[in-house]
Amino acid sequence: MKRVLIVEDQPDIRKLIRMTLEFEDYEIHEASDGAFGLRLAQAVHPDLILLDVMMPGEMDGLQVCQALKANPAMASVKIVLLTARGQARDREAGGRAGADEYLVKPFSPLQLIDTIERLLAPA
Repeated sequence: MKRVLIVEDQPDIRKLIRMTLEFEDYEIHEASDGAFGLRLAQAVHPDLILLDVMMPGEMDGLQVCQALKANPAMASVKIVLLTARGQARDREAGGRAGADEYLVKPFSPLQLIDTIERLLAPA
């Protein structure tokens, strides 16, 4: 079973994502801020992280993404950034942080599932 970590500060968005993923065969973990998301990622070693970019607290999604990709033990984890910011410069910042994919809110459940399945497909 593939392990997915949702790092999102908005409880309603976390719930919608969790409900979307419950139809698939995933072990789901959740964090409500960047710092906790980073610690949880290092503890549970997910296959994929759905990571909100704009979060309150000491770390935003870009910082979490950079920290994970800089850690050799975590560098292979697939990271999908979730954000309301869809400008080219925002996507470039996500790419520089090491994100594997970038979804602009609001995204459809089907788009989310397609993205996850593509990233987790055997090479």
